[in-house]
This record gives sequence, C-alpha cells and structure tokens, in this order.
Amino acid sequence: RGMYREDHPAPGKAYADTVKDLIEEVHKKDRKISAFFAESLPSVGGQIVLPEGYFSKVAEYVHSAGGVFVADEVQTGFGRTGSCFWGFQLQGEGFCPDIVTMGKPMGNGHPLACVATTVGIAEAFTANQVEYFNTFGGNPVSCAVGLAVLDVIAEEDLRGNATRVGTRLMDLLRKLQAKHEIIGDVRGIGLFVGLELVTDREERTPATKTAAWVVKRLKEDDRICVSTDGPWENVLKFKPPMCFSVENAELVVRCIDRILTDIKTNGLKLENEDM
Repeated sequence: RGMYREDHPAPGKAYADTVKDLIEEVHKKDRKISAFFAESLPSVGGQIVLPEGYFSKVAEYVHSAGGVFVADEVQTGFGRTGSCFWGFQLQGEGFCPDIVTMGKPMGNGHPLACVATTVGIAEAFTANQVEYFNTFGGNPVSCAVGLAVLDVIAEEDLRGNATRVGTRLMDLLRKLQAKHEIIGDVRGIGLFVGLELVTDREERTPATKTAAWVVKRLKEDDRICVSTDGPWENVLKFKPPMCFSVENAELVVRCIDRILTDIKTNGLKLENEDM
C-alpha cells in the first residue's frame, strides 16, 4: 500500500520527502518543528516494515528544521525482530535516533519503561533550569526485573528464536497465500508479522469483516488470541511471546488454513453473530 511500492527505485527517500514537504508547509505558517515521532516498525499502521534509508533522510530534514528524532521501541525493541535488538537498527548502521522510548517487553509484564537520549539533550534540561524528576524512577524491584529480562533474552537466545520461528511462520503464511486468494500480503521480520486480508488483490480492497471473523473463530474454536491492525482493521497481527515455538507457529497456520477454507466453501456467516 502507499504511494511508493515495491517497484520504486528509492522508496525510503521518496517517503522521507513527504516529511520534508510537510516541514515546509509548517514553516510557511511561521511555525517550528520540535520533533518527529515514529514507531521503528509501525504496528498499529498494519505491521509495516519501513524501507531502508527512510529514517536517516527524515532525521536529516528534521534536524535541519531544528527538531529531534524520537523512535518508539515499545513494541519492537528487545530483540523482537531477531536480527536486531532495536527495530531502528533495521534502517542501517548509520542511523541513531535522538530519543528512544521503550517499555512492555522491558519488564516482561512488570510495569517498566525507559527513555534514552543523547548527552546533549539531557544536559539541555539543566541548562534551561528545568529539573527532570520521576516519582517511581529507579525502583530497585523494577530494575531487578529489567536486568533479569536481559539475562533471559541472552541466555535463552530469544533473538535467535525470533529469527528461526519468524522465518518459519512467514514461510508457512506465504504458502497459505498461494492457496487462499483472500491473503493479499504477508510481511514482517522476526516475530513481528502481518497477514493482510483483501477481497481483491489487484485493488487491495480490505477484507475487514473476514479478518474479524478469523479472529473470532481462532479465539472461540482454538483458544488462540490474535487481533487486527491497520487503518481498515484487515491485518492479522502476530507479535507472540518471544518463547513462541515452531510448533506453535505451525498450529496457528493450520487453524487459519481451516478457517479460510471453511469461508471459501461455505461463505462468511455473520448473521446473528456478535462481532
């Protein structure tokens, strides 16, 4: 989806240039830019893997306008992509955000979050007589939990598991795509995967009701909980626990296959159903 697709020679720069255009529009109104915020892999947007080079070019434009670049790693950080510890690292070694926000997996269910930034930005607080404080910052129990999570990620090779299981899951879903016309796209990396359902592959018309039905059947028939994302809620999102196994992935795909086959054979039955 989007203005620039797979056949574009430089989609990263092309999309970044839309940010440049927006900055110019802001300047025309005699306004300033303070910051650019983005998930390293847009999840609510529909499990999107951004084109490489996009962040670097956006950061260049934002910095030129006097702003800072903020990367949201709440859903993608701590090895979920497998190949990288942080999602923003997928943009290449030359890119580093000014501010990174993180949470959720940092505490593995324990309420724990953090903001990391550069020395220059941190010193700007004191230079401007602004005191930063946090009522619960540095809680020793939370810090112990965070350290334990880091140990488990390393000792149980959860990044490697994300790569191995994610690769298998993507392979199985792509085989399913060849079987079911309603699957318009399979995308993702590691254990960050999206399965987009469409009624027409050429037009990419969202199959929103079908996606909701698949979620409902997975929960009620198989006790498998997934949900949808994207502007039209037609993307099944897979962001399972980092201990998710190949066997788990195979089970989920078999269940989805059964549900889509039933829809193909018997149609979508939404009558008198609480969606």
